[in-house]
Order: sequence, then structure tokens, then C-alpha cells
Amino acid sequence: MSLSATQLGGAKTWRQTRMEMAKKLKDEEKLCLFDGILYPVVLCPAENMEALRTLRARSDDVVQLSFPKCGFNWMTSILRKMLAATAGKTFSLDMPPQLEFCTPEMQKTIEHEPSPRILGIHSHLERLPVLAQSIRENKTKVLMMFRNPKDTAVSYFHFTNSNPTLPNAEWDTFFSDFMSGDVAFGSYLDHIEACTRIADEPNVMTVIYEELKEDLTANVRRIASFLELRLTEEQIQTISAEGTFSAMKENAVNTHGQFGNVLFRKGEVGDWRNHFSEAQSQQMDEAFSKRLAGTRLGNRLKYDTYCK
Repeated sequence: MSLSATQLGGAKTWRQTRMEMAKKLKDEEKLCLFDGILYPVVLCPAENMEALRTLRARSDDVVQLSFPKCGFNWMTSILRKMLAATAGKTFSLDMPPQLEFCTPEMQKTIEHEPSPRILGIHSHLERLPVLAQSIRENKTKVLMMFRNPKDTAVSYFHFTNSNPTLPNAEWDTFFSDFMSGDVAFGSYLDHIEACTRIADEPNVMTVIYEELKEDLTANVRRIASFLELRLTEEQIQTISAEGTFSAMKENAVNTHGQFGNVLFRKGEVGDWRNHFSEAQSQQMDEAFSKRLAGTRLGNRLKYDTYCK
């Protein structure tokens, strides 16, 4: 099923419009293939993805890269608070934070948006070669955010079953699809593996979900330093206090409307133990070990700490 940008428009906010459209679709109609990857059809129609092929980054952009349910919206909120404090930047709630969700018309608006911009994507950069090339040429700062794969799978499972834009699934079926990459935005392990190839670039910073949970203030300070944003200690403390997962969840109705409870569920570390069978845990352990053990990015994920 193909939906046009005109169909996706209207006076309502982009999110509300798309949620209502998705409720009219059968589960088998909710995902579509583009370049071999599944995407939610009402959020990422082919015309959005085609338009993304030509998007270029500026030197003063912040590119935020995160697979679904790895803290994308959490980090978006923190970055927006940082830019509001240092550059007086304001952000419209009617504009999707993810580029894949933006219609071609929205992307034209983004092209002319004053700097600094936050360019958020769920796709790894190898899927967007023009954007990747412009990042290399301009040395654009890139924040890559990751979460341990087991909690990512569980969070994505609950998100899928509470989000009308995605098909429902039982846990065992979802786990199998997650491992094979037959979920929206493809394989998380493919995503991490692709990111290992740019992780050591000086303009790229890795942020770990679990480390944000452990010490948000230290990580806010570290991110600000990487982005060369001059925040006072008072501003860092304020952003940290307002940027905790619990604070985000409490304020979700103001920032994301009724969809807030879908986006911000638990945010816990270790919830995977309530869902994984021993065989499933071993299957993911073996897949991670085969593909990512021994890589610097694999080590940064602290897999043995959070997934064993």
C-alpha cells in the first residue's frame, strides 16, 4: 500500500494524522519494503525515503542516529534542551524528529531551517550515502545511541503491540522476526555492525542507554563537550533534572500527546529477563558473539554486563 504526502497532510499534527490512518489498516498492510528493509507505511512511505536520498548535512548540524527503542526520543529531548540553552533554538512539535517520518515537503522545510539543526535518523548511514558523504566532507558531529540488544527487543515488542502503525505480534514470533531483521527498520545487529565502521571517526560519539540511566549528568556534560556547546554548570544540572527518563515520561502528554505513554513505557535495564526463554537468550548471545564480540563498539555495549 502506498500513501501520498498529500494524504498524510492535513490540519492535525503529523503524529495524530498518521495514527488515525494506521488504525484503518490491517496488520499485513502496515509494513512496506524499501531497498530490502521494512518500514511502517504510514510513517515512512517510499516518497519520504526517496527524498532522503538527496539530503545533505551541514558542518554545524548534529546528526542523531539510533535504532528504534534505543533512546532516540530521550536523546532528542536532551539535545533540544541543550540547543535551547546555548543557541536559543526552538523546535516545532508538528515536525517529526526522525527524518524518515518527514514528507518531501517537510524535508524541503528542513533544508532551509536555520542552524543548528538536529537531523535524527533510525537508519544507519550506509543506507543514506549522500548524507554520509556530506557528513564526512563537513566533519558533521554524529551522536550514535545504543541499548543492549535484549532490552531493545523487549521494548520494541511492547512498542509494536501498543503502536497502531505497526502490526501486533506474540513474543515468540516477534523475537524470531527481530533476530532475522523482519521488523520495521530491519536488523538491530546489522545496524550495530554497520555503525562499527564509523565508530572511531573523530566526529562520531557513542552514547550508551544504560550509561545515561546510571549517570545522566556526567553524560550531559560529556555530550556538551563533544558538541562544543558552552553550558554552565547550572544549565547542565537543570537539563539533567528535566531529562531523566521518569521526568520525560511524566511530561510526555505535553510533548507527545496521547502517544507519550507508547513512546515512554518503562525505560528499565534488565526487563529482558521477564520475556526471554533460556534458548532465546542463548540464541542472541551467539549471534552477538559471532558478529560483534571483540569490536570496540561491541565492547562499549557491555554485553556481558547487561545481557548475561
